[in-house]
Amino acid sequence: MQFFIQAFSIGFLLSIMIGPVFFVLLETSITKGFRAAASFDLGVLISDVLYILIAIMFMEQIKGLDTGTNKVLFGFIGGAIFIIYGLFTFFKKPVLNEKTLLDSEENVVNQTAIVTPTKDYIMLGLKGFLLNFANPLVVFYWLSVASFANQFAPDKSSIGWVFLFVGIVLLTFFGVDVLKILAAKRLRPLVNQKLLTALNRVIGIVFCLFGIFLILQNIIHKP
Repeated sequence: MQFFIQAFSIGFLLSIMIGPVFFVLLETSITKGFRAAASFDLGVLISDVLYILIAIMFMEQIKGLDTGTNKVLFGFIGGAIFIIYGLFTFFKKPVLNEKTLLDSEENVVNQTAIVTPTKDYIMLGLKGFLLNFANPLVVFYWLSVASFANQFAPDKSSIGWVFLFVGIVLLTFFGVDVLKILAAKRLRPLVNQKLLTALNRVIGIVFCLFGIFLILQNIIHKP
């Protein structure tokens, strides 16, 4: 029982951590709706699964990457990507989605819903995948989760328990994200051009600060 409680607890704690992707998820839900935000989050989930597979299959090799020149290189690349995306978002002129405008009207019931093209959902999923994959810290915290799973596994020699543990963590993580999306959607009637611009500024600043943090962290701890 402790095995499942620990997996659920870690999934919940990871889901309430406020990081760069968190703000983009909320912004997508507010401006584009539930399906768009779910597509973005699905992309994040897929990149997490890929990182988990890498972390479990190449555990010893990844531990070696956590030190020395490789860690510095990953930190600089990831930091640069986040800073570039942050600057792009900060200066980007936001455009209100037509469906958002309709949902903000009091007579939305009498309006015809606008269907978002499938390719837009695919692009949002790709965006979520790339933003999460660009963060080099993700593979290391999933490595920590995998190591933690092995401590609570009833059979420490079986890799199946590790996969079950991270599977529960991922399901909890995604489930709480869905609740975030639904909560953010309730804010849609308050959305206007000014608020959307301010939200973009906040997201841009968060991404830039996170990128700077990744770079400075590696400069300070550079061997």
